[in-house]
Amino acid sequence: MSLRLGVIGSPISHSLSPQLHEAGLRAVGLEGGSTRHEVDQDSFTAFMATASESFDALSVTAPLKTLAYERAGELTDAARAVEAVNSLLFRDGKIYGHNTDGEGIVSALRARFQTDFADCHVVVLGAGGAARSIIRSLVQGGVSSIAVHGRSEENVNRACAPYSNVFGFSLVYRPVDLVINTIPSSSRDVEKAVLQGISPDSAAVDITYEPRQSQWLGLYENLGCQTDNGLRMLAHQAAAQLTWWLERDFDGEALLESIA
Repeated sequence: MSLRLGVIGSPISHSLSPQLHEAGLRAVGLEGGSTRHEVDQDSFTAFMATASESFDALSVTAPLKTLAYERAGELTDAARAVEAVNSLLFRDGKIYGHNTDGEGIVSALRARFQTDFADCHVVVLGAGGAARSIIRSLVQGGVSSIAVHGRSEENVNRACAPYSNVFGFSLVYRPVDLVINTIPSSSRDVEKAVLQGISPDSAAVDITYEPRQSQWLGLYENLGCQTDNGLRMLAHQAAAQLTWWLERDFDGEALLESIA
């Protein structure tokens, strides 16, 4: 059996998901391939009408995670909690939806910084589907507090509402141990300074990976913070994705070597 995997989103030409999927398949001795498909919000419905005929599973990226959530007939607890899907599985005539963004970031943080930041104070920039998944997993991991900064008051409130220790404003009296930027690079303002509460002891993660070091991440590196771009999170969420699809264990750090 040759597995048919892929990734959909827009823009998609930069996506490294196919390399990760194929590295994972090779690691466990399975045959198959993975392909990129440019699908935007307008073409999503038409694409999904025949997707199960062409694919066994799909990775879903921006701007389609909410649409994928609405399309999936069977949802995992993680997908349902954040109302966003980044992984689709076609099986027995059904479409299953899952979200591995949160699991991916927590696993990546442990690998990069040797901590899951339990009892720490975190700032998350952005309040979309990826941010909500990350927030959920960080709360489950025991962070002390999270401040969410986003342009949409509605999205920020949606991200904060399920949790008593997640706030839509800065906790200015607390130092920031970790800041995670989930805002798409195309939507960012020019950054000229780091956040209040940041020190050289803080860690900064940018979940984008094109370019490898964003202008935003450079500010934190110049201050002396430990930093990481989105490649590690991408690899670890892909490992979780492959584990869910194929019911086998995959190593995020091993997958990272295929794209680093």
